[in-house]
Amino acid sequence: MKPSTDTIRDRARQLRRDQTDVESKLWLCLRARQLSSAKFRHQYPIGPFITDFCCFEHRLVLEIDGSQHVFQAAADERRSAFLKSRGYKVLRFWDNEVIENIDGVLQQIAHALEEPNLEAEPSPLPSPSGRGLQVEKKRNPK
Repeated sequence: MKPSTDTIRDRARQLRRDQTDVESKLWLCLRARQLSSAKFRHQYPIGPFITDFCCFEHRLVLEIDGSQHVFQAAADERRSAFLKSRGYKVLRFWDNEVIENIDGVLQQIAHALEEPNLEAEPSPLPSPSGRGLQVEKKRNPK
């Protein structure tokens, strides 16, 4: 049986209230468009899953994995496959990476935000070489 939208939303609220120290540390760096001016949401529901962090405009999901994830690799793969099928890029970090190397983690996230999502919007225009499709970046209207 699928959980209802209200149940998932309530669970996301609870997870935000009871966030781990690692999530709190990363959230302090992501909130209020501090990283690459990207808006992140914390404990954001997508389908039946609640993502740790999501930047909807860049279709980027961040998952922070603790030691329990060693034993649930197959479930994490299914979760990632679902998110990718919805057009999201998924970055996973171990708790200790965030604790010991927050600058490196933020650098990887910033790099992912700058990369165009090659799977998202192929253009029907041929590439300058005349082979294959050209991928265009979305431009934000000003």
